[in-house]
Amino acid sequence: MADLRVRVQPRARSSEIAGMRAGALLVRVAAPPVDGKANAALCALLAETAGVPRSRVTVVRGAGARDKVVRLEGVEAAALRAALQLAPGDDPLL
Repeated sequence: MADLRVRVQPRARSSEIAGMRAGALLVRVAAPPVDGKANAALCALLAETAGVPRSRVTVVRGAGARDKVVRLEGVEAAALRAALQLAPGDDPLL
């Protein structure tokens, strides 16, 4: 299990992981921040990137905010860092 600090930018041109910003993983999602669509798109993108089922990814803090904490179950921290291709010194994991 790993908890990840995320900064979300909804209504982007495409959904992508865009690097780091202020100690959090910057994720752009194409979905609007309406009715949980941006959160669902965020969880789907992180699940696909980490190689875990969508049901194993949940927003545990900040569901209505841009800054969130997302929990990924079934993946180790080292494997998640590798999947996210984080540079040395970049660590959004809690």
